[in-house]
Amino acid sequence: MRFEMLYSKIHRAQVTDANLNYVGSITIDKTLAQSAGLLEGMKVEILNVNNGERFSTYVILGAPDSGEICLNGAAARKAQIGDIVIIVAYASYEQSELRDYAPKVVMVDACNKILSIK
Repeated sequence: MRFEMLYSKIHRAQVTDANLNYVGSITIDKTLAQSAGLLEGMKVEILNVNNGERFSTYVILGAPDSGEICLNGAAARKAQIGDIVIIVAYASYEQSELRDYAPKVVMVDACNKILSIK
């Protein structure tokens, strides 16, 4: 049996831009994305703390150390600049893999700089 579990998350990042005139996705600071184990094109769920919206999109890597969190295309309608979001990725695990299971949690400050990685 396989279990869908939290793989990683970036907790309480601040939206820095929203670009409606783009094909789609979320652009995430490359350093931040890599610290959470997120890959370009990976499906993520966005949880908007400010308005309760929950939606899925895919990752585009932004400039390293920029603090960028930009919602693109239709996703730009789901959040405003300054909103706080949680970016979540899930993975499928065999029960045997869960013995050492620990999701990666990246905590950030108000400028989307890494505070801690657990």
